[in-house]
Amino acid sequence: MSLTTLDPRTALVAIDLQNGIVAMPTQPYPGTEVVSRTAALADAFRSHGLPVVLVRVSFAPDGADAVPGRTERQPRGLAFPEGWDVVVDDLSGHPGDIRVTKHNWSAFHGTDLDVQLRRRGITQIVLTGIATSIGVESTARDAYAHGYHVTLATDAMADADAEAHANSVERIFPRLGETGTTAEILELLAKTHA
Repeated sequence: MSLTTLDPRTALVAIDLQNGIVAMPTQPYPGTEVVSRTAALADAFRSHGLPVVLVRVSFAPDGADAVPGRTERQPRGLAFPEGWDVVVDDLSGHPGDIRVTKHNWSAFHGTDLDVQLRRRGITQIVLTGIATSIGVESTARDAYAHGYHVTLATDAMADADAEAHANSVERIFPRLGETGTTAEILELLAKTHA
């Protein structure tokens, strides 16, 4: 186990676990497993009085707030079905949770996430979500750059591409923080927040 500790003020940050994204095919875990493991972590965090942050990505109907710029791989159109950006039911319904809407890959860029965490004295975050190599990795990079301790629940995240997931987990995340499974994080949370 490569996890060492969870700070007294640690928050769970779940990235893009919303209807339209969870429904997409993902590797190495289906979206339903990512949600189930994240829900277990969220329940444990709430029971210890620790914040749970639910991040969703959304755009204006006309796409005016979507990320501009030329890329070699242009995004498909911005026509999304009704409710695609609603956080999944398994994570909803907890009024004390912090909700953040992002319009970029990272949950820090252009949002109040950093302010929300700092005002609560948070020094560490545990990350879950979809997609590992995009929203999760971008948020982990920014969290590290902002000075947070970062823990990544590697079995509570997935990607459309198995190789991209593996690259993030094996090569990028060890440089940004500590990695562990949901079970390992739950065990450490119970030990350090008894």
